[in-house]
Amino acid sequence: MILALFSDIHGNREALEVCLIDAASHGANKYAFVGDLVGYGADPAYVIETISHFASKGAIVVKGNHDMAVASGGQGMNGYARAAIEWTKDRLGDSEKAFLESIPITANLDEMLFVHADASNPQSWIYVTGSLEAERSMRATGHRVTFSGHVHRPLLARMPLKSEFDHGSARSSVPVTGLVNHLDRDMKWHAVLGSVGQPRDENPAAAYTLYSDETEILTFMRVSYDIAKAAEKIRVAGLPEVLADRLFFGR
Repeated sequence: MILALFSDIHGNREALEVCLIDAASHGANKYAFVGDLVGYGADPAYVIETISHFASKGAIVVKGNHDMAVASGGQGMNGYARAAIEWTKDRLGDSEKAFLESIPITANLDEMLFVHADASNPQSWIYVTGSLEAERSMRATGHRVTFSGHVHRPLLARMPLKSEFDHGSARSSVPVTGLVNHLDRDMKWHAVLGSVGQPRDENPAAAYTLYSDETEILTFMRVSYDIAKAAEKIRVAGLPEVLADRLFFGR
């Protein structure tokens, strides 16, 4: 199985389309979408319809905080995010809203856990930004590999399987695009996937990840896309200008 993983698409049709094409060109035959399908971008309905189609064919989909906010409101979010959620709600039909409501907070497949934020308290939307947060997440689950998003910046953390009482044993690093990472079986792993639709690691290219369960190799991918088109759609929609501008800088 070659699993293609996507997170934080945020209504960005142009970014999602190129990532799906690139993943298929690398032989992906299983798909996982790890939350925040909507928010910020100008094509939420298209993104939901596309991902619901993949879900109908067996793709894994979990809910992010922006997906939940469509139903619950944007309490706790900054003003730009709240404005985007209110705009999004007005442009989704009942079927799209029902799909967002129906997707679970976590999902699992074999040794893998899928969650938008962290495994210790998924609905608290904790950001996994380094070793401390990654270790807390890994200790909260019996799964060997956890995949998450939420941060909009890629990260790969590891911890020895036998470190049950040895706190502080996790290590994390920023993965290199295109470099293979072998997920050794004597380790637990937490991979933060980066963002398809709104990267914030000062690289504007769309981010997604490939994982082969046969070779146990994880590869972080980046794909260029038509940022100008996605940004212009945001402006035409009347969404906050900053949501368009930041796409060009990846921050």
